[in-house]
Formats: sequence, structure tokens, C-alpha cells
Amino acid sequence: MTTIRSVVVLGRGVVDPDAPLFHVDDVGMTRGQAAFETIRVYAGHPFALAEHLDRLIAGAERLELPAVTRADLEQVAHDALAAAGSPPDCALRYYWTGGREGAGRSVVLATVSDLPAGFDAQRLVGIRVASMSLGVDSAPRDAMPWLLAGVKSTSYAVNLAARAESIRRGAEDALFLAADGTILEGPTSNVWWRSGSVLRTPSLDLGVLAGVTRTQVAALGRAAGYTVEEGRFPLAAIAAADEAWMSSSLRELMPIVELDGRPVGDGRPGPAVAAIQAGLRRLAGAR
Repeated sequence: MTTIRSVVVLGRGVVDPDAPLFHVDDVGMTRGQAAFETIRVYAGHPFALAEHLDRLIAGAERLELPAVTRADLEQVAHDALAAAGSPPDCALRYYWTGGREGAGRSVVLATVSDLPAGFDAQRLVGIRVASMSLGVDSAPRDAMPWLLAGVKSTSYAVNLAARAESIRRGAEDALFLAADGTILEGPTSNVWWRSGSVLRTPSLDLGVLAGVTRTQVAALGRAAGYTVEEGRFPLAAIAAADEAWMSSSLRELMPIVELDGRPVGDGRPGPAVAAIQAGLRRLAGAR
């Protein structure tokens, strides 16, 4: 169980982590009408905070949540880190709900918690992944805004169910596919793979999340001399790749060594993921 070090609620300040925070009729509870964001903190500094806030605000607008100022969002994060004693490495999370039914006022809070244990050790050996169809069309989502493509909402039941199913299949994570087998993303991550000197990842027009770490991986990959291609790819593209990995804020880059029971590449973490992971840590330390 992850230790919560501090909780700050906008308009209330620091509260006890065990204190009640939401009313029973909060639309975030009754309808899942809420946005969230998870940020890794390095040496006391939230990494790419501005980019995370951009996505949080955009998601809240898509969910039609009552507005909150950017300054207030920045302040609750600052206060939460201060209340936690500014731990050097931790997880900062935002939750932004629509508030009580008909009240027209959001509930916003930030929490600081310990990082989940074991990521670095797991990165050395990689993870096994099971592919799962979402049964959705792979057509561009721009014309279907009601699907909330790319919005990081708290309606996470499908994501959690997919992770649980992957464990039942003897894997550690899931890989979502469109109905036609097009690669999409993981429940909490973007997916990448390398073939020779080319790095590939699904295009955002497929409705996948525009991960903040995804953007950093693309830039770091190009800086390392790789060509980066975004597009629509079948599952066979990963099966035939030299290496693959998932990217997310807390786990950073996690090598995929097995897909649906078969090894990816030589079944070990590859050189590109190791180099880009190291570059991500250097970038985080420099900010």
C-alpha cells in the first residue's frame, strides 16, 4: 500500500489524509466526471509540471468541469509538497472533480505519496505484456469528441480490469488494440518499439493519450540518432521488433520482453530503451 504523505484541498488547505474529502453526490463519485494527473517528482521538483497542467486543464475543459485557475493548481501542488516535507523523489497527484450535483463548483486536491517500490529492479528484467482488444474502431477520433480521446479521466474501471486480466494471463501489463488489431496503448502508458534505427509509436489521432513522457521519449530518441515514426501499426510490428517498451510518468520507461507469451527481440531489455531511460533521468535532473 502506497503511503500518502500529504493532502491539500483547494480552499481548505492541508487536511488529514484520513479525513473525508468528497460529498456522496460529487459527480466525480457518482458519474466519474473528474480528471486527474500523476507527476513524478525528482529531487523535490515536479518534472514537466507545466506540460502536465496543460493536459489537466484541457481534460477538465473536455469534461466540462467548473473552471479553476492555473495559479491555484500550482499553489496546491506547492503546498502539498511543502506539507510532505518536500521528499526528494515521490509522486504528486491532482484530482479535479465536478463537485456536488448542481453546485457549479469544482473540488480540486493534490496529494504527495511515496513512489511504488520495485520499478528500477523490474526495469532490469522487463515486463511481459498481454494484448487485448477494446473492440473500438481505429478511425480518427477528431470527429467523435464524446469518446474523450486522450482525456485522463478517473473513469478507469476498464484500465484496471485489463491490468487484472493481464495478470491472470501470466503477464504484468496489458496492451490495448483496436478492433482491427491496430496497436493503441497500455492501460496507464504509451507504447514504443524499435526496428533497426527507427522508433515507432501509435499516432495520437488513434485516440491514445498524449503522454508527457511520450513527448520526452520522442525528443530523446531523435537526439540519440533514431528516426521517430508515428502511425497505425498492427500487433505484428511489435512481435517483429528488436525491442519494445512502455512509457509513463511514474514508471518512466519499462522494457517489454514478452508479448502474448513470445519473446520480443531477444527477450531482454534492449539498448535503445536503456539509453533513452538514462537520458530521461539526466533531463529530469537538469530541470
